[in-house]
Amino acid sequence: MTISFENRVAIVTGAGAGLGRSHALELARRGAKVLVNDFGGGVDGTGGSSEPAEKVAEEIREAGGEAISHGADVTNPEQVADMVRTAMDQWGRIDILINNAGILRDSSFMKMEMADFDKVMAVHLMGSVICTKAVWPIMREQGYGRLLMTTSSSGLYGNFGQSNYGAAKMALVGFMNTLHLEGEKYNIRVNSLGPAAATRMTEGLLPPPALEMMTPESVTPAAIFLVAEDAPSRVILNATAGAFSRTYIEETQGVAFAPGDQTAENIAANWDEISDPKTAVELPQGAAQVMKFAQMAGEARKS
Repeated sequence: MTISFENRVAIVTGAGAGLGRSHALELARRGAKVLVNDFGGGVDGTGGSSEPAEKVAEEIREAGGEAISHGADVTNPEQVADMVRTAMDQWGRIDILINNAGILRDSSFMKMEMADFDKVMAVHLMGSVICTKAVWPIMREQGYGRLLMTTSSSGLYGNFGQSNYGAAKMALVGFMNTLHLEGEKYNIRVNSLGPAAATRMTEGLLPPPALEMMTPESVTPAAIFLVAEDAPSRVILNATAGAFSRTYIEETQGVAFAPGDQTAENIAANWDEISDPKTAVELPQGAAQVMKFAQMAGEARKS
């Protein structure tokens, strides 16, 4: 079955180039009306111009689609509110938000200025929060919403020199997990895309042969799947060079000790059992962990 976005309205942030541009173009090709957002700054977030977003919107219109542009800085609530009003005034609804805007300010943690840590957190994490907050009431009211966060292997697994970027990207997974629970009864589905592509943000980091395969267009199918009407929810889908995988956050069963045995030494002695990956499962929410431990603790006290 072909995935269509006819009569759907999408906002894509950071869509003036790279992944965001690819996402916006494909959404429009499949029938979506698209607000193309881009602050138009450099890779480090400095500067700003409305030209990149408007070029992509014009590209969509020339291909027969519907698109408008907006240069909101995603860290500015007033500008984001104006962006959302613009989409609502134009089309009367917002069905999809792809939080794609991002910057890089890489450095080892020892050398990193706190201003650079704060700025990366502000754009990736708070930018996604601010944009999501602006569309959340609309999606709840209309009983439909598809939200996509952009996470990264830097957050899921770590990359040298990216403590700021990694912290922000992993925080978005936690954000997704809770929004999934809060949006479920309103038909709001929330997912995370973990992409790698040859864009301004990866230029110079990888050899040319690898970059040639890592096109933004090879990632976009994952984004399309995650914001479709039949999309799953609370999924981390990774995409690079046309290869796709899913990341699970799982927890082992663990071991419970009676009060007199709750020592660091007993943890060390039982470390293999505590760590046994064969017992790992995905928990539906944080409360499930508490309930599991309470049951285990009760059983340990009886034995």
